[in-house]
Amino acid sequence: MRRLAPNADGTLLPIAALLNGIGFVTIARLDEDLARIQAVWTAVGVGAFIATLLIVRRTRTIERYRYTLLLVGVGFLLLPLVPGIGRTINGARLWASLGPLNFQPGEAAKVLLVAFFAGYLVDKRELLTAGSVRLGRMHLPALRHLGPLMLAWGASIVVMVLEKDLGSSLLFFGVFASMLYMATGRSAYLLGALVLFAVGAAIAAQSFGHVQVRIDTWLDPWSDAQDSGYQVIQSWFAFGTGGLAGTGLGLGNPDKIPAAATDFVFSAIGEELGLIGSVGVLLCFLLLVGSGYRIAVQSPRPFPKLFAAGLTTILGLQTFVIVGGVTRLIPLTGITLPWVSYGGSSLVANFAILALLLRVSDETVSDPVRPARR
Repeated sequence: MRRLAPNADGTLLPIAALLNGIGFVTIARLDEDLARIQAVWTAVGVGAFIATLLIVRRTRTIERYRYTLLLVGVGFLLLPLVPGIGRTINGARLWASLGPLNFQPGEAAKVLLVAFFAGYLVDKRELLTAGSVRLGRMHLPALRHLGPLMLAWGASIVVMVLEKDLGSSLLFFGVFASMLYMATGRSAYLLGALVLFAVGAAIAAQSFGHVQVRIDTWLDPWSDAQDSGYQVIQSWFAFGTGGLAGTGLGLGNPDKIPAAATDFVFSAIGEELGLIGSVGVLLCFLLLVGSGYRIAVQSPRPFPKLFAAGLTTILGLQTFVIVGGVTRLIPLTGITLPWVSYGGSSLVANFAILALLLRVSDETVSDPVRPARR
C-alpha cells in the first residue's frame, strides 16, 4: 500500500485487518477445518487487494467502462440461475460452480453495479435533480431517466424471488436508492424507493412461501422454536449468556447455533466477548464507514466521490442487515458480516472494496483539482 497508494488514508487498512483477525480467531474456535479454508481465502483476498491497486491506477478508467461493467455485473448477478452452473445451498440459490470452485458471483456483482450506477448518476444528475415533467408543484424526471432505478428494483425482486435471498435483495436496492439520494439530494427518490421495495416485498410475502417463513419467524420465533425459529432463539441465548464481559474465548457454547461461523458469527462474539466485545466490533465498523464517507466527501471529482460513497454504503448496510437479523431487529437474512464471517467470495470482494476506497483517497491527495484561471 505504501508503494502503490502512498497518500491513501491510513485508517481503513488497520481496521479491516483487526476485523479480519477477530473473525479468524472466532472461526478457528468454532471449526478448525473452516479456519484453514478461511486462512487460504484471506491470502487470496490480500492478493485481490494488491491486484486491485495495481490494475486500477485511476478511477476515471472505471468510469469510462461503466456500461461494460453493467453487463458484466448483471451477468454475475444472474449466473446462479443458469442450469448446470447454479447451486442451491441452505435453501438459497446464490452459488455458482465452475469445476471444483464454488463461489457467490453476487459479491462481485455488487461492486460492478455500484461502479455503473455512480457513472450513470454523474451523467444524469442534473436531469434527475431538476426534472423535466411537472406534476402539480413537483418536477419529476422523465421515465427514461429512471430506468436504472427500475432496473435495480427489478434485479432485487429477481434475487429475492428466484434466488431466495432477502439479504442480497435488500442490500442491492438499498445501496442504489442511497446513491440516487446522495447524487440528487431529493428525499422524494428515497421515499419512492422505499415504497417500491415495500410493494415488492409485500407481493413476494404473499406469493412465495420462503419469504413468508422469514417474516413469520421474525415476528414470533417462539411459535416454531425447534425449527424455523431455532437459530434466532439460540442467538438470543448466546447474547444473554455473554453478559457484559462475556464467557471468555473458547469457554462459551456458540456451536449450538447453526451456521455460527457464517450468518451468526456476531452472536458467537457476543457470547464469548460479551457486550464490551460486541460494541468494540460495532465501533470498528462505525470507524470504517465514517472513514469511507470522509474519503467520499473530500474527493473533488463527482465520479470518485459517488463511487466511494456507494462502496462505503455496501459495507455499512451489509453490517446493519446481518447484525439486525441476528438480534431480530429485522428479518433474518443470509449475508455475511464483512471481514468477520466465514466466506471466501465475501472476503475477496471486501478486500477489493477496501483497495478501491484507498485508491480514491490516494487520488484526492496526489492529484488534486486545481481551480481554473480567470
